[in-house]
Amino acid sequence: MITNSDAGTADEESLRLALAVLRSRTSVEVQATANPGELNSALHRAGSRRIVVAGGDGSLHAVVTTLYRRNDLKGAVLGILPLGTGNDYARSNDIPLDVEEAARVLVEGEPKPRDLVVDEVGEIVVNNVHAGAGAHASKRGARWKGRLHSIGVGKVNLGRLGYPIGALSTAVKPPHIRVRVEVDGEVVVDLDQPILQLAVGNGAHVGGGTALTPHADPGDGKVDVMVSRATGPLARIGYGAKLASGRHPERHDVTYLRGSTVTVSGEEFWCSADGEIYGPERHRSWRVEPAAYSLVVPG
Repeated sequence: MITNSDAGTADEESLRLALAVLRSRTSVEVQATANPGELNSALHRAGSRRIVVAGGDGSLHAVVTTLYRRNDLKGAVLGILPLGTGNDYARSNDIPLDVEEAARVLVEGEPKPRDLVVDEVGEIVVNNVHAGAGAHASKRGARWKGRLHSIGVGKVNLGRLGYPIGALSTAVKPPHIRVRVEVDGEVVVDLDQPILQLAVGNGAHVGGGTALTPHADPGDGKVDVMVSRATGPLARIGYGAKLASGRHPERHDVTYLRGSTVTVSGEEFWCSADGEIYGPERHRSWRVEPAAYSLVVPG
C-alpha cells in the first residue's frame, strides 16, 4: 500500500480503519512516500504484488505515471483506497468513498482492465483532461491558493478557498477559446466557432463529483469527448444548470461523442489533466491505450 508521508491526522485515522479491515483478511505492507524518488523505489520493491493507492486522484496519477515510465504498468493490478479530496476516479469506478467499504472491495472485488490516455509527449491521463473555462478556473484557483496559503498557521490557513475563488472569477468573465477539435481524424469544431469548454474523459467525474463526461467508461477502449459552445451569458447559465445534473450533453450547443484519438489546435489554451495545470498550448493530442492495467472494482 502506497501512502502519502504528508497525510494529515484525519487521513491517518481513515487509514487505520481501512488497515483493520484489510489485515483481518490478508497481509499488508504500508510504504509512505514523500517524493518521486521514494515512490519509484517503493514500486520497484513491490514487484508483481498488488498495489493499493491510499490517496486521491493526484496520488493515483503519480503511481500510474511512475509505473508507465518504468514499463511496469502492463499487467499491474491496482486498487484505490479513496483518501483524497475529490476521489473522482474512484467515483467513476463505483468504488465506495467510505474507507472501510472501499477496503472490503480491495479483498472482495474483481480486477478489471482499465484504459489509459497518453498525449504526444508521453504524459498520461488517468481520469480526465479538459481545456477552456474549467482549466482556467483551476489555473486561477491555484494562484489564489498560493496567495492565501500563507495566511494562517500550519494546515490551518485560507488556502482551501483558492479554488472556489478561481471558479467564481472565471464564472464572472469566462474565457472563450478558438480551437479545432478533431476526433478520430474528423473535425468536430473548427476555429470559426468559439467554445466555452472541452473535455476528454476516460472517467466521468471531475472536481469532486461533477459528471463532466457523464457517459465515460474507463474500460471501453474509448474516451468521451464533450465540447460546449455555450458562450453567451444565458447559454452559460443553462449549461451550468444542466452540468450540475450531468444532463448537459442534451443541449443543442454541446457536442458529445466517443473516439480513440483527439487533437486540439488553434489559439493558446490551458489544460487541466487529472488536476494538474499546464500550458499555454497551441497543439495537443491524446490517444487511448486500451486495457493498460487492471483496477480492483466492486464485483
